[in-house]
Amino acid sequence: MNKKVLIIEDNNDIRENVVEILELANYEVYEANNGKKGVDLAVKNLPDIILCDIMMPELDGYGVLYMLNKNPETATIPFIFLTAKAERVDLRKGMEMGADDYLTKPFDDMDLLNAIESRLKKKVIQKNFYSKSLDNLSTLVSKNNGLAELKKIIQERKYRQFKKNQVIYYEGDKGNGLYLILSGRVKTIKLAEDGRELMTGIYVADNYLGIHAMLANEAYSDTATALEDSSLCLIPKDLLEPLLNLYPDVAREFIKLLASDIREKEDQLLQLAYHSVRKRMAEAMLRLHKQHDGNIESFKITREDLAAMAGMATETVSRTLSDFKDEGLIDKKGSTITILDAVRLSKMKN
Repeated sequence: MNKKVLIIEDNNDIRENVVEILELANYEVYEANNGKKGVDLAVKNLPDIILCDIMMPELDGYGVLYMLNKNPETATIPFIFLTAKAERVDLRKGMEMGADDYLTKPFDDMDLLNAIESRLKKKVIQKNFYSKSLDNLSTLVSKNNGLAELKKIIQERKYRQFKKNQVIYYEGDKGNGLYLILSGRVKTIKLAEDGRELMTGIYVADNYLGIHAMLANEAYSDTATALEDSSLCLIPKDLLEPLLNLYPDVAREFIKLLASDIREKEDQLLQLAYHSVRKRMAEAMLRLHKQHDGNIESFKITREDLAAMAGMATETVSRTLSDFKDEGLIDKKGSTITILDAVRLSKMKN
């Protein structure tokens, strides 16, 4: 059966050209010249993918995406924005709302077809993707109604793929919801006035991002970036807030997570203030080791990220790692570090 594509575009020339290209590529194509008609066609036909212009009369592309995200049947359909505007603020707004990709006009035939084929392949992978995050949620999901409802919301949301070094959100951005990491690793950083980075955390599968911004109704206090190719699920604030109000068990668990995160950051600040370079480096590597429950001895991290994590210059990182290697505490090949003696690292003197 041919894949179904919906194109929502008010410019007749662009829309007709896209329709012609897609029909030649054996797609079944539906077209709409405004956002309201596009939403109706999406609900009626449930296409496999949607292409949508941003700037349209009546209902713009952001409104279309918002309406589709509210409907469980259309919320998981891959969504690609077509835009002539490539400013970062537009890209961020669309991605934060759940758009999967952008095509900047003018685009050629191969750009269009490659974008569609790439997203359709990822949709197949996502359908088969089984994350322990959605099955276990061991710290959150129990027989309590509120926590079960949270799990249901997460299962109904679509996953977002972030490539290595792609920014998930910027410090100062409005906190539009909560991110659950399904796979991969994410770092959060703050920039000092002199431009240096201070890493405030590294997060892995089953971890949440943005709890403080959500609970305090504030902007994000740091910048989150994918350390490697990662899958995340965005749970919008307008879905979470009713849960927090209706179910004290959900609010209580998030407060516990927030308290734990604050305690870890306090410990990190104390280490930066009072611990020696060697001890800070040992503790940074042990934190990375701990994220894998101590089951994985090796991890990849750049000198720059280690420097941001331990609060030191990259040159100091290089010297300290060389010393640790000579002492038989670690092995290092490129950006891969292998812990050889976690016990001695944990007992590193200040």
